[in-house]
Amino acid sequence: MPEIPELEVIVPSGSGEQKPPSRLEVFFTRDRISTHELYDDIEASLELRPNYLLTVILSALIAALGMHSGQTAVVIGAMIIAPLLGPTMAMAMAVTLGDFALSRRAMSTLVVGIFAALLFTFLLGMFIDVDPLVSELRNRTIVHPADIALALACSAAGVLAFSQGTSLSLVGVTIAVALAPPIAAAGLFFGSGEEMLGLRALFLLATNLVCINVASIVTFLVQRLPPRNWRITSGIFLIWLLILFLFVGLVGGRIVIGSSGPIYVAGDPSSDQQAASNPD
Repeated sequence: MPEIPELEVIVPSGSGEQKPPSRLEVFFTRDRISTHELYDDIEASLELRPNYLLTVILSALIAALGMHSGQTAVVIGAMIIAPLLGPTMAMAMAVTLGDFALSRRAMSTLVVGIFAALLFTFLLGMFIDVDPLVSELRNRTIVHPADIALALACSAAGVLAFSQGTSLSLVGVTIAVALAPPIAAAGLFFGSGEEMLGLRALFLLATNLVCINVASIVTFLVQRLPPRNWRITSGIFLIWLLILFLFVGLVGGRIVIGSSGPIYVAGDPSSDQQAASNPD
């Protein structure tokens, strides 16, 4: 584990006595566990073990079947077991601390998990009839401002709970709500031949990932998690922020990979009639 100094040892040696923290700083950091404890809690979740891949695949399949049948309770159950919090939280923590080794491990673990979930839900979509007009699936093809707000709020709440020592398995649902459903929906759409809808679901996933990183970095900094190099941390954070503004502009301008209008399904009479009446 790399040595990560806490805030009190970052003060320059020639600055004399350390400045005591303000009441606001004490308020935000009084419940936070140490940086080394955060590393210990997140370390096990970054290992690419068969158990991690199996849990990711099963949670994605459960979410896909729940959305396919329109059962919200099943989708919630899939989010509870999805082990996506560890690598996602580690990415934000790595940016905050300037730890590139942790960032590489977190990114590789998250990418492998996402690809595994996409592959198996893709195969599932090849063997079942997928109706894009089911509300649980349709909602994953359109990015609303409420989705952005949800991802920001969920990630901030997840960081707060995680930094207080709450179990990752209990906090995970706050992050999985923004990741597991769009991953499963994208796999189903690609497997059923609805490539455009699959791309829309991936756009929702990308938007949520950006929101999670932005909100998590801000929350870590508010809790005085000490960066090694402020220039690196602020630079990467600004990149995430610019991407978020770009995505918000796409959502606001209704130019998200086509349009955010009604979904037309080939071969469906009602969809064909709608398409004829809406040539744009």
